[in-house]
Amino acid sequence: MVPDNIHDFFVASASVAGALIGLLFVAISVAGGRLAQGKAETQVHRIRATAALTAFSNALAVSLFALVPGHKIGPASVSVAAAGLAFVAAALLSLVQMGLLRRGQVRWSIVRDAFFLVGLVVIFVLQLVEGLAIIAHADDADAVDTIAILVIVCFLGGIGRSWELIGGPQFGIGHEVTKLVRGQHDEPAGEDKTA
Repeated sequence: MVPDNIHDFFVASASVAGALIGLLFVAISVAGGRLAQGKAETQVHRIRATAALTAFSNALAVSLFALVPGHKIGPASVSVAAAGLAFVAAALLSLVQMGLLRRGQVRWSIVRDAFFLVGLVVIFVLQLVEGLAIIAHADDADAVDTIAILVIVCFLGGIGRSWELIGGPQFGIGHEVTKLVRGQHDEPAGEDKTA
């Protein structure tokens, strides 16, 4: 059973998840040309889109079932986590089949995608364990709190995947420090370098 003090969190979470899924559909339709090509890079974009949808759908399903009176959050968490684990397995197999995880040919963006998928495995396993704990002990408020935190983590991960899907700019501390050390900084447009 969901404690009263966290009920409002799941109400807000369900609303946010619905809005983010709608925005993701818009982003996918905008990036549709990129997703329809037959290249290996296209498969990476498809995996990013599906990963974001999986993270947001997980948050939506858990939040909505948490609002249903009775003991629904435990079974919902277990079911959605199992579906999420199936997605991750399929995505990792896809990366392997496409040859994107072969030794010596791996790009940093593919490694980052693989790490994100491994992160999803951790989230879904934790969610599965906590869901089983709630099924065994319906009054386990700590397990519900942990699931709420996992919902937040799904939001953050899904937002990151969506940002990469639309080709948003990437800023990493390592990349920026390397540019600074090498003296490669961007000059503002129209600025005279001799001044």
